[in-house]
Amino acid sequence: MSARVRKFIGGIGIVVFLGAYAWALTTIGERLPNHWAAQLAFYGIGGLAWGIPILPLISWMNRGRQ
Repeated sequence: MSARVRKFIGGIGIVVFLGAYAWALTTIGERLPNHWAAQLAFYGIGGLAWGIPILPLISWMNRGRQ
């Protein structure tokens, strides 16, 4: 598979994943207690954690480049 096709598929995958991730994060966040510390911790961790599942996809997109 060419690098161009991998990047196109990966870009679509990233957009779809981030949309689903944001939807899930806000849905879960609505059920949190109405306390600033709980919301800060949840959204702070959730805002940083999206990168972990994306790393294998980015690695796959860049495979073959030397």
